[in-house]
Amino acid sequence: MGCTTSYSNKNPVGETFPSVKGENLEKRYINLPADLANEPSVLLLGFVQNAQFDIDRWLIGLDMTKTKVDVYEVPTMQGMFPKFFKTQINEGMRKGIPKSLWKGVITVYDDGEMLQKFTGNINPNNARVILLDDSGTVNYFYDDGFSVDALNKLKQNLQSLKDD
Repeated sequence: MGCTTSYSNKNPVGETFPSVKGENLEKRYINLPADLANEPSVLLLGFVQNAQFDIDRWLIGLDMTKTKVDVYEVPTMQGMFPKFFKTQINEGMRKGIPKSLWKGVITVYDDGEMLQKFTGNINPNNARVILLDDSGTVNYFYDDGFSVDALNKLKQNLQSLKDD
């Protein structure tokens, strides 16, 4: 990952998600959270390649429980090395991810350090699971590796947002 700074983990529930710019695998620039159509959304932040295992478990769990919410994978990099090789990194992801999912994979390079500071990046193999409400405020956060209990709590919070 190159030169990286460690940030202590923190729970950002109740905070507004920072405004960041990323590029999805369709090569479209996306502003998070502004471009999320004012709907509740789940962001699965991954700080290292090994976080993909945890992200995949979350994606499978959300799919198997038929959870109706827009979900975005957000690979989040910091440092000069990833920025320098972003074309190669993105092409590698395109080769391993079905084209039908490219729209929902938004890689953040320039603002990667800001996001890592927002959630903390200790234990980087764990995804940062963030449920945003329709205004971009963090409603739910989890960073301790996939669990059924955490999935159920995410679903409960999502239902509460939809009931409001």
